[in-house]
Amino acid sequence: MFIQVTGLTYTYGRGRPGESRGLSGVSLEIRKGEYVAVVGPNGSGKSTLARHLNALLLPTAGQVLVDGLDTALPENVWEIRRRVGMVFQNPDNQIVSSLVEEDIAFGVENLGVPAEEVRERVEEALALTELSEFRQHAPHLLSGGQRQRLAIAGVLAMRPSCLVLDEPTAMLDPVGRRQLSDLLQRLNQSRGVTVVLVTHFMEEAAQAGRVIVMSAGKIVLDGTPPEVFANFERLGELGLDLPAAAKIARGLKRRGIFMPDDILTAEDLVREVIKAAR
Repeated sequence: MFIQVTGLTYTYGRGRPGESRGLSGVSLEIRKGEYVAVVGPNGSGKSTLARHLNALLLPTAGQVLVDGLDTALPENVWEIRRRVGMVFQNPDNQIVSSLVEEDIAFGVENLGVPAEEVRERVEEALALTELSEFRQHAPHLLSGGQRQRLAIAGVLAMRPSCLVLDEPTAMLDPVGRRQLSDLLQRLNQSRGVTVVLVTHFMEEAAQAGRVIVMSAGKIVLDGTPPEVFANFERLGELGLDLPAAAKIARGLKRRGIFMPDDILTAEDLVREVIKAAR
């Protein structure tokens, strides 16, 4: 098991006036190569959980193990962050250089990697994120989606086993979201990178292999996308919606048109509508 979370509790401002509980006894396991989406209403604890997976936050109680390494031990932090790369909502917070290729090289160089290997890793990261043609561009001239891919490229060059992304598409337009989603799918399927994606877009969650739903600092649902989205009444109680394709399919079904219960993506919906029209 790559990530093991046991009885994780985290309190913000512990011992001070106004302290608040961010997580309450969370336990879960994530296998190598999984693609996991974490969803939930604002304040549910999903971002707090994400920050525990590479030791940006440390448990108030409980334990987080990454590849067997306890995040609470200071001597493990460097190795944990080498294995688990973190990408945040605003890519500008992770961009540090004035040229794209220099920005990608920055983290690798800090690992003490030989110069020739740094160049190889930069080339690989540029190709994976489809930024090769922008290598000599200034990051601030890139689009929002390109800057987010640049932030991911800088992490990929360090060759982590896992990517944890905290609402990386929140500031992107639909095209940028689609491009980033496609990139994550490629990294997971062709490279075996473990992906943990915190998102409030249900369409993105539907493309994961597993969906975790959080509320009030706890996990309330955990399963495959069809299993989780079948609980539409519970999701509604939490203020969460179904993916657009699933909502349309349910509407068609109410009108007497046969639609399977597991439609979650636009591709699924189009296929079934064509079948129904024949």
